[in-house]
Amino acid sequence: MTQPEAGARSAVVFDMDGVLVESEHLWERMWTAFAADRGKTWTAEQTRQVQGMSAPEWSAFLAAFSEAEETAAQTEKAVVDGMIAALDRGEIELLPGSLRMVTETAARAPIALASSAPRRLIDAVLDRHGLTEHFSATVSSAEVPRGKPSPDVYLAAAEKLGHPAEQCLAVEDSSNGLRAAAAAGMTVVAIPNSDYPPAEDALAAAGYVAADLDDVRERLLASLPTPVRG
Repeated sequence: MTQPEAGARSAVVFDMDGVLVESEHLWERMWTAFAADRGKTWTAEQTRQVQGMSAPEWSAFLAAFSEAEETAAQTEKAVVDGMIAALDRGEIELLPGSLRMVTETAARAPIALASSAPRRLIDAVLDRHGLTEHFSATVSSAEVPRGKPSPDVYLAAAEKLGHPAEQCLAVEDSSNGLRAAAAAGMTVVAIPNSDYPPAEDALAAAGYVAADLDDVRERLLASLPTPVRG
């Protein structure tokens, strides 16, 4: 795999779950509990199927899987309410190195967020951890036609930043996220999720596979223009 060319990129787009915060296990917990309350057994296979989907997509899948009386919209609200409650309890914490990664990258180039999380959770997480001011743009996949692995959310983030997707770096951890960023034409820096390892084909699309978020930060800064000293 080739490393990103130094100074060749002008903006960065981050995923949220599994890149900035540790939350993917909580999504699985919420989906599992919703299904269990309706007599269904949600497994790792269902989690793999919905990872990367937008909220409207996974809520429709979950409602159908659970044979729920609730609509997809009601299913989404129940799960996201649970995620907001987990955030309020301090269960959605920043991953080690994510704060420094975001702040140092934002000081060098405009950054955006392209997340499968719904808007109200994105805003709540960024606000809770004091990250909102660093992002020039944020996009939820619920706000574009298709969720990951389609490139829509990444293309929308690049458009909001005002930078061609080909000039953007993307940071992703999951199979469908990696596929989405690569399909958008971005240079992808992968930070594989150890609990939900990405598929080999998805990982192969990355320009660089990082060991941790400090490694990601170093790669991003090396690939962005060096500030001109006054």
